[in-house]
Amino acid sequence: MQENPNATHLDPEQQETAAAAAPAQQVQEEELGLPNLSDEAVARIDALEQELAALKDQYLRAVAEQENLRRRAQEDVAAAHKYAISKFLQEVLPVKDSLEMALMDQSGQFDNLKFGVDLTLKQLASALEKAQVRELNPLGEKLDPHHHQAMSMEESDAEPGTVVRVMQKGYLVADRVLRPAMVVVAKARG
Repeated sequence: MQENPNATHLDPEQQETAAAAAPAQQVQEEELGLPNLSDEAVARIDALEQELAALKDQYLRAVAEQENLRRRAQEDVAAAHKYAISKFLQEVLPVKDSLEMALMDQSGQFDNLKFGVDLTLKQLASALEKAQVRELNPLGEKLDPHHHQAMSMEESDAEPGTVVRVMQKGYLVADRVLRPAMVVVAKARG
């Protein structure tokens, strides 16, 4: 029998310990259902475990990134809701400024005040138009319950169901009713 030059020499006590451990390891492998694995198989298992760990890391990073994107999107939506009115307010603030200047005018001339209020109303109408706010003034139109709120009825020569008086104008934002027009509707003379 030829001795392997690369083999490690064990003293007799170590040989006994190794001999006793070998059957115990073999019993443990058999209990786990593990066959005796070659070095190549062990290397393959190690490589697969490393690949599994890398994929698990990629997965966890992707989940974290998805959560960050979801959170950022929620923050963006919240900010959009919170500041959506800002552009409109930039259009309305000059109207407030004009009204304040009209109140501070001490000239006492009614014509100047009326002119200033007319100008201010035009500023406000322009700001509302830019915000896609349209006025509903349905005088003479048929009652539309989607856009009008009938407050009362009065006898009139107009066709029954027609708006004969507007108590308060209504408004639309784009095509959605912001406030219905409060109206008085015609009924037949009795």
